[in-house]
Amino acid sequence: MFNSVNNCPNTSARAGELQTKHGNVETPVFCPVGSQATVKTLTAEEVKNLGFNMILCNNYHLYLRPGIETVEELGGLHRFMNWDGAILTDSGGYQVFSLSPLIELSDEGVVFRSHLDGSRHFITPESATLFQEKLGADIIMVLDE
Repeated sequence: MFNSVNNCPNTSARAGELQTKHGNVETPVFCPVGSQATVKTLTAEEVKNLGFNMILCNNYHLYLRPGIETVEELGGLHRFMNWDGAILTDSGGYQVFSLSPLIELSDEGVVFRSHLDGSRHFITPESATLFQEKLGADIIMVLDE
């Protein structure tokens, strides 16, 4: 849920607070990027000590490695990362288009090749959302083009 705290009458900009299962996040907010479930060179404790309470992870990277099922079996993304703050997951749509040399786009979804091993994968907007739910993300981004 989002609560607007302050609105600018001239620009329509607003500041607010996102309420998640893993704590409240004041907006606007800068999220450290942990695409592959880690913020490079920092532990979760160090990220928290720097004042951050939300990390951005990437569905595409986690889907390919270590895999959604693996993260789910290990207790979800929060436990996997040893992170008790909020997690926003990006759908991975940008990576599908930028990292995959050959894609097939249809109204149903997208077929792409893994940049890791060349294997073929089919993802729909619905499956991308389901994967992010299985990861246990607090905020989920929809797959679009």
